[in-house]
Amino acid sequence: MDIYEELVRLRRLGQRCALATIVQVRGSIPSHESAKLLVREDGSILGTVGGGCVEAEVWNAAREVMRTETPRHLSFNLNQDAAYENGLICGGQLDVYIEPVTPAPRAFIFGAGHISKGLARMTAMTGFSTVVVDDRDAFANRERFPEADEVLAGEYEEIFPKLSVQESSYILIVTRGHRDDMRVLRWAITTPATYVAMIGSKRKVITVIKELEKEGFGREAFERIYSPMGLDIGAVSPEEIAVSVVAEMIAFRRKATSNWRALSKSLFADESRQALVK
Repeated sequence: MDIYEELVRLRRLGQRCALATIVQVRGSIPSHESAKLLVREDGSILGTVGGGCVEAEVWNAAREVMRTETPRHLSFNLNQDAAYENGLICGGQLDVYIEPVTPAPRAFIFGAGHISKGLARMTAMTGFSTVVVDDRDAFANRERFPEADEVLAGEYEEIFPKLSVQESSYILIVTRGHRDDMRVLRWAITTPATYVAMIGSKRKVITVIKELEKEGFGREAFERIYSPMGLDIGAVSPEEIAVSVVAEMIAFRRKATSNWRALSKSLFADESRQALVK
């Protein structure tokens, strides 16, 4: 299997990986310059940088690189003692560069109304792979959403199992009504999506959550919810709302914690919010 083909396949699946490359060699080593090792999210590997203690350390570092999304540079000195202990009678030196390979974040927009049109344009423009879902053919179509990677029309419960939602996914709930919002939210909180946002006031969101709690969902299931969705910039028009929402998504993605509110950590974090659910 070709490493580059596998790397592309993993990105399309929305899975992270890390690529280690020998970038410099001095003396004799059990591999060669430019040799590569691909470490997948599940810890499995493809390729090699020479085996032994070097490869084990590179594998451990690759796991950390995937977690932090920060590249690392490692240097190894295969002196005679270390080489003998590990069966690598070489004595050379090598440098390995390990880089994270992250999938393009995917935005799932539920609802294909006027606000969603602006959202789809903005998410596509800012590097999110965009999927629009609605239960109305007249709204969920290519003419209305030419920038989207996918546009799906059909009953939500029939479409949910077909969607590949990963940790890098963002779910935006902007359907045409309270009932449909609840249908989507009920499913969204069971997914590994990193960000779930729903349009509407705090009171509306709390009302929806209260109904879902009656179905047996624990309060911790709702801690990832961003609502009201978007940064508070006084947005009024659909286009302004789209800007505020995508700005919040970018802040979340880039971990700009000083610029986005931590409402998602708990909708019930203070007494005023708790009062809404009493």
